[in-house]
Amino acid sequence: MSFGRPPSINVGFKVSAPDRGSFPLDHYGECKDKMQQYMSCLKQNGSTSTPCRNLSKDYLDCRMSKGLMERDEWKNLGLSNLNDKSKTSDSANTSASPAGENPSGQSRT
Repeated sequence: MSFGRPPSINVGFKVSAPDRGSFPLDHYGECKDKMQQYMSCLKQNGSTSTPCRNLSKDYLDCRMSKGLMERDEWKNLGLSNLNDKSKTSDSANTSASPAGENPSGQSRT
């Protein structure tokens, strides 16, 4: 019997880092600028992260390139379609259809 600790703790228990959600702190401020831009964007948008996704991607890219988190694919981080969406929205804004027409070319009545 062991006194001073719960009996359910296994003596051979080994600690390992979690797969996601925890990574080394940026003690030297290597990605501080990117983090501040992202946090500022969140504050301006009422904590809605969608308008800040480009900044989020920049921040995570900085952390991965500086070795502050393990490099991972953008699709695993939910950011794989980010560039595609921005290109699509840019082309949609530049190719706006004339008034009274829908994108298929038929006039509205």
